[in-house]
Amino acid sequence: MRLLHTSDWHLGRAFHRVNMLGAQAEFIGHLVTAVRERDVDAVVVSGDVYDRAVPPLAAVELFDDALHRLADLGVPTVMISGNHDSARRLGVGAGLIGRAGIHLRTAPSACGTPVILADAHGDVAFYGLPYLEPALVKDEFGVEKAGHEAVLAAAMDRVRADLATRAPGTRSVVLAHAFVTGGAASDSERDITVGGVAAVPAGVFDGVDYAALGHLHGSQTITERVRYSGSPLPYSFSEADHRKSMWLVDLGPEGSLSAERIDCPVPRALARIRGRLEELLADPELVRHEEAWVEATLTDPVRPAEPMARLTERFPHTLSLAFDPDRAPEDPDVSYARRLAGRSEQQIAEDFVAHVRGAGVDAQEQAVLRDAFDAVRADEAVREIAR
Repeated sequence: MRLLHTSDWHLGRAFHRVNMLGAQAEFIGHLVTAVRERDVDAVVVSGDVYDRAVPPLAAVELFDDALHRLADLGVPTVMISGNHDSARRLGVGAGLIGRAGIHLRTAPSACGTPVILADAHGDVAFYGLPYLEPALVKDEFGVEKAGHEAVLAAAMDRVRADLATRAPGTRSVVLAHAFVTGGAASDSERDITVGGVAAVPAGVFDGVDYAALGHLHGSQTITERVRYSGSPLPYSFSEADHRKSMWLVDLGPEGSLSAERIDCPVPRALARIRGRLEELLADPELVRHEEAWVEATLTDPVRPAEPMARLTERFPHTLSLAFDPDRAPEDPDVSYARRLAGRSEQQIAEDFVAHVRGAGVDAQEQAVLRDAFDAVRADEAVREIAR
């Protein structure tokens, strides 16, 4: 069975105020063409279909168009909700839509109920594990402490239990939206950290033939059978070096597997440039970036006059301008943002406590802070679902 694995469409999202709906529509057309021309048997979409719980009408219309075009091809599609989606909204009409071959899996309670498709070698069971917010689903899965690994492991226990009841030789595919250990993150994924630990080990997916992952925006292979497709379009300059693609996966008899990357259309190249303004304006090596979307970081000791206006004369698609003056680390004017770069909310809070009282936090205080951050994240998730 030939699968096309994609995820993280983020329909409705802009890129630094640039409307991406046209590029997203082009990707949908590319996806439909690939399904038709590459004889795809099933499409899997591993979450974050939309960019937010209540997407703009234009994004909903594009999603509707995608569903119709995929249904018209007669190729089954299995789709889960991600942490950006409203699972309830995305799942509205799932039963009816399923009659057209579009199978939406958004309810945690249905993790162990597969979509069964068949080819010449027998059945393939597709299990959809939507994004599982630990604080909201721990009771559903009967875990004592909310955590990504605990709830995902419990969901996979249901998958393996159901698979054990299937006919011998039944192959299996799991769709999941999670941060798996070994994956490389970018700046455009929403933080899903709970209890200070967001990542789960790839071994959680042992026992299935292929795990089609979503959430991280870079296409990557965690193991031969555990892969991220990545987002089809860039949504932050941290993705400047990404090769945007989808996985074309051939699942053979007895679970043999091969995978090939299919590149996605590139609306415009990304470039990150850094240096003093006059150097950036004169450097002949930067000619290749003149038509790219540009993030410029100026290192001039003193902020130059009209920097954006001057930059856009050479780089008309400059979207982001930052200042990071060349100064010694001990200089009191070194930016607060630079001092905080790469530090978690928990670390920043602990540093603040230590600064105010002159002593670091103990283990009990660390736990209090961690529980407070977890409670805020859980409350935000509940509020977004209720919107």
